[in-house]
Amino acid sequence: MASLDSVSLAILLGAILVMAGILSSLLALRFGAPLLLVFLFIGMLAGDSGPGGLKFNDVQNTYLVGSAALALILFDGGLKTRFQSIRTVLAPSMVLATVGVLLTALITAPVAKYVLDLNWTEALLIGAVVASTDAAAVFLLVHAQGLRLRPRVGATLEAESGTNDPFAVFLTLMLVELISVGHSSTGHVILEFLRESMLGGIVGVIGGRMVVVALNRVALPQGLHAPFVTTAALVIFGVAQIAHASGFLAVYLAGIIIGNRPTRAHNSVVTFLDAATWLAQIVMFVMLGLLVSPQRLMVSVVPAVVIAFVLMLVARPLAVMICLAPFRFKWREKLFIAWTGLRGAVAIFLASIPMLVGLSKAYLYFDVAFVVVIISLLLQGWTLAAAARRLHVALPRAERGPRRVELDLPGQLEQQLVGYPVRPRSLFLKRGLIPSWSKPTLVIRKEKILSPAEAEPVTAGDYIYLLAPPEKAEALDRFFIDMQPTVAPDPHLLGDFMVSGETTLGSLAEIYGVAIDPRRAERTLADYFDVHLDRAPREGATLPLDTIVLVARSISGGRVNVVGLRLPEDEDEPTPQLTRMGALKRKISDAWSSLAGI
Repeated sequence: MASLDSVSLAILLGAILVMAGILSSLLALRFGAPLLLVFLFIGMLAGDSGPGGLKFNDVQNTYLVGSAALALILFDGGLKTRFQSIRTVLAPSMVLATVGVLLTALITAPVAKYVLDLNWTEALLIGAVVASTDAAAVFLLVHAQGLRLRPRVGATLEAESGTNDPFAVFLTLMLVELISVGHSSTGHVILEFLRESMLGGIVGVIGGRMVVVALNRVALPQGLHAPFVTTAALVIFGVAQIAHASGFLAVYLAGIIIGNRPTRAHNSVVTFLDAATWLAQIVMFVMLGLLVSPQRLMVSVVPAVVIAFVLMLVARPLAVMICLAPFRFKWREKLFIAWTGLRGAVAIFLASIPMLVGLSKAYLYFDVAFVVVIISLLLQGWTLAAAARRLHVALPRAERGPRRVELDLPGQLEQQLVGYPVRPRSLFLKRGLIPSWSKPTLVIRKEKILSPAEAEPVTAGDYIYLLAPPEKAEALDRFFIDMQPTVAPDPHLLGDFMVSGETTLGSLAEIYGVAIDPRRAERTLADYFDVHLDRAPREGATLPLDTIVLVARSISGGRVNVVGLRLPEDEDEPTPQLTRMGALKRKISDAWSSLAGI
C-alpha cells in the first residue's frame, strides 16, 4: 500500500507542477524568461540537498527528457519562422550560428583553463557548453517585454538562435569523444560535421514534406492534428539521431517546411505547440534543478561567475563583431545582438552530456553552466528591453493585439475564418479599411448572426468574421486595435519626391498622371499601405501604384506618415506631370505648416 501511496503522491505533485506551469504563463508575459529560474530553484529545493530530500541522479532520463524538450522547442521555433523574413539574413545568421559559436568557445576557453585549472580540451568543452544562444529564452523575453525589434535584427536573432544549438551539440559531442578516447583529427571532425549537417538537413526536409502531405490528405479526427504534428516532430528527431545525423537541425528545418506551407489546422497546431514547449521547458528546468547540489556548487561558484562575465562582456561581443564585420550592420545593431546572447536550459542540457558518459569532472561542467545560465537570465534577461530602447533597435508595443478567433474550414486550405471584436477607435471602424485579401463574411450583434449587408453599418461592440489566408491572419490584427495618434510629419522633411501619408490618391494621380480607380480617389496613401500590405507597415516597405512605386519613409502611430515616390527610371526628359510636382509639394507643405502652426 505504501508503494501505491507513493505513486498517487507522484501523480498529485506532477499534476500540481503542470497546473503551476499553465498558470505561470500569465506571469511569464510580465516577467519573461527569469520566471523559469523559479522552476530551476523548485528542482533544487525538492532535491536531496533541499527540504524535499528527493534523491535524484538519473542523468539518462534527464538527457532523454531534455532532448525531447529541446527538439520540440526548436520545432516550434521553425514552425513560427517565416522564410521570407529570414531569407535576407541567412548568411550572417549562419556565420553566427557556426563560426560565432566556435569563436565564443575559443575565447572563453583560456579563462576557463586558468580559473578552473583544466587542460585545454576540458577548457574548450566548458566554452562549447555555454557558447550557444538559447532560442526559447530570447524570444520569450522579446515577447514578454513587449518589444518589436527592427526587422533585420529580429530576423538575425531568430535564425541564429534556432540554428546554433545543433552546432553547439555537435561541438560538445566531439569534445566529449576526444576527452573519452584521447585522440581525434581535424579531418575526422570536419567530416563528422558535414555528414551530420547534410543528413540532418535531408531528414528534416523530407520529414517536413511528408508531414505536410499527411496533414492535407489524411482525414484525421478533429483535434488530433496538433498531437500528430508534435509526435511527427519527435519521430523526425529520432530518425535523424539513429542515422547519426543532427536531429536538432532536422526538426528545426522540418518546422520551417511545415510552417511555410498551407496545411490544415495550422493555428491549432501552433497553439498546441506553444503550450507543449512551455511545459517542456518547465519539466526540463525542474529535472536539471534536481541534479544541482548547492554544497558542490559553492566550490566552483566564483570561477563560474568569472566565466559568465567574460562570456557576456568579452567572448560573445567579440564573436559577434568579427562574424558581422563583412555584413552591413550598424554598430548599435551589433551591440544589441551581442547582448542578446542569452544562455538558457540548452547550456545546462549540454552540460549533462559529460555526466551521461561518466567523464571525470563532469559535475564541474554542469555547475559552471548552471551559474552562467542564472547570471545570463537575470542580468541580460531583465535588461533586454532597456538595451533595445537605448540602442534604438526596437520600439515598445503600444498594446497587445486583439483577441483573435481562428476557425479552419474543412474542404480547402486557402482560407480560414478569422473573428474580432470591433473596437471604437479601430482602423476598420473609423476609416472603413480592410485588406484587399480579406472578405467580411458575417457579423454577430447582440447574439444575432447577420450578414455584412444586414449589419451595415458595423458598430463598436459587434463581432466580425472575415475570410483570410491562414498565413496572413495575424496581419489583420492591426485593423482591429484602437488607432494610435499620428504625429504630423515635419514639412521641411517633405522633399521633391516625398509626400505626406495623408495625401489622397486622387491628388497624386492629378500631378503624376498615374491611373487609379476613381472610387478610391479619396483614399489616402497611408490607407493604401494599410489595405495592400500583408503586415503592419515598416520603414522601407514598397507598393506599386501604376507606373510609380510608393516607399514608406516614416512611420507614426503604426501608420505611414511620409511616403517617398520612386518614379520610372526610363524617363529622360521631364513630363508635364513632373513639372507640376512643385505645385503638389507646395500645397502639401502649406497644409502641414498650417496644421503645425508654422
